[in-house]
Amino acid sequence: MEVALAVLEQGGQWLIQLRDDIPGIVAPGAWGLFGGHLDPGESPAEAVRRELREEIGWWPPAPLPFWFSHRNADRVAHVFRAPLPMPLQTLQLLEGQDMALACPAQLRSGRAWSPRLGEHRAIAPSLRCALEALQPPQ
Repeated sequence: MEVALAVLEQGGQWLIQLRDDIPGIVAPGAWGLFGGHLDPGESPAEAVRRELREEIGWWPPAPLPFWFSHRNADRVAHVFRAPLPMPLQTLQLLEGQDMALACPAQLRSGRAWSPRLGEHRAIAPSLRCALEALQPPQ
């Protein structure tokens, strides 16, 4: 399985998505990155743009810059990284329970605050992987 994920940054913070509490999905109820599976014949760059339109109602005007790929036994994740050029309030949350901006230092704690739910939730492995790529362990 291949996925394409977006690290969208604004003011030193990352846009994160609180995944739905649905058993059987990847990382239910955890904070992750916007993105998702590649459709047949779709490139990672095409997939991440499509997923952003489907999940937050934003179609990036140009392909997002590729950052890195990560492989494990279950999947290959292609991670893209770019500025978020508009205020959070102009995005539509079309998939997931919440979205927020959080700084990487906060996310390294393993939890983030959900304004909509009024509670802290854990971060997903894909988000942890992106944090590790930002500053690999010494």
